[in-house]
Amino acid sequence: MENRLMTLLARWFRRSATEPSWIDAAALVTRFGQDVAPLIVDVRGHDEFIGPLGHIEGAINLPLSELQHGLPELAHNDRPVVVVCKTDRRSSIAAHQLLGAGVSKVSVLRGGMEQWRELGLPVS
Repeated sequence: MENRLMTLLARWFRRSATEPSWIDAAALVTRFGQDVAPLIVDVRGHDEFIGPLGHIEGAINLPLSELQHGLPELAHNDRPVVVVCKTDRRSSIAAHQLLGAGVSKVSVLRGGMEQWRELGLPVS
C-alpha cells in the first residue's frame, strides 16, 4: 500500500518515486549520534579524498567512476547511506545509481565537502 501511495504521489508531483533525499551538514552531524549512524560514501577521486578539503571521519572512498563495482555490497547494507562529493553534483548522480541498485535509504549531502568545511566541521 505504501509503495502504491508513493508512486501515486510521485506522479502527481512529477517526481520519480526513487528520488534521493537531501541532508545538510548540520543535520548529518546530529545523525551520527543515533543508534544506526549512516554510512558515508565519498564519491570523489582518491586524490580529492585525501586532499585539502579532507573527508568526513569514517567515510569510505568509492569514486563515482568505480561505484558500479561497489553497488552489490552497498545494496546489501542495512544502514542509511549519505553520499558526498566536493559540491553535490557527483553525489547526486551516485545517489540515483544507488537507488537503482536497490539501496532504499539514500541521501545527498547538500553542498558537499565545501559546505562541510564552511561550517568548520571536523575532517580527517
